[in-house]
Amino acid sequence: MEHPILFISLILEKLGLPIPHGPIGNTFLEKLCEPYMTYTWFVMIFLVVVGKLTLSNIEMIPGKGQNFWELLVGGMYDFFNDNMGTELTEKLFPMISTFALYIAVGNLIGLIPGFMSPTSSINTTLALTIIVWVTHHIIGLRAHGIGYIKHFLGPIPVLIPLMLPIELISNIARLLSLSIRLFGNIMAKETLLGILFMLAGAYFAPLPIMLLGVLVSLVQAMVFVLLTVVYFGQAQEHAH
Repeated sequence: MEHPILFISLILEKLGLPIPHGPIGNTFLEKLCEPYMTYTWFVMIFLVVVGKLTLSNIEMIPGKGQNFWELLVGGMYDFFNDNMGTELTEKLFPMISTFALYIAVGNLIGLIPGFMSPTSSINTTLALTIIVWVTHHIIGLRAHGIGYIKHFLGPIPVLIPLMLPIELISNIARLLSLSIRLFGNIMAKETLLGILFMLAGAYFAPLPIMLLGVLVSLVQAMVFVLLTVVYFGQAQEHAH
């Protein structure tokens, strides 16, 4: 979907940078100026600036900003620890929590007129999914060595010819299910909001849909993180 107005694209166009009019740019500079790229950088800068502003003075008696981050980060750490164990959590907490914050904020900024969700692009969601998919295999290989193949062989040897292709297809399908679920839901939210903005104006009519969009944005971020934790935890477990 091509957005009617994107503020960052307008600013870059005023600066003389080439803005692609389709979903994909042709030149290297156009690719850097694609909306999903520029709004990805915007989300990254937003998270850094907000973190800096709210955590610049760590105190024994925390203020509102410090309280928010302690509650959020502590909640995520406890959840990862309960489902993956302490060792994996210590290693992978920075990556998974960064994904969680990026996806949640990236989903939500698409609700602001003139902005788009970088997660409404399959390029973004597929890139995140490939990192998760490769990482969970690395976890499995480091934990079990060559014995990791047992995760794909089924419970008894006689079922190996049947279970091996099923398990391999099922595992590869995670690439599609994890990326397309997030992309599809956020793309549908953006499309519906865009249609309502054009038909009914930018204020009251889309308000119920925007409230639903907030819920969808947070739920989809939670689903992505939950499945990531499940995949990592399963890769570390022994095959049954």
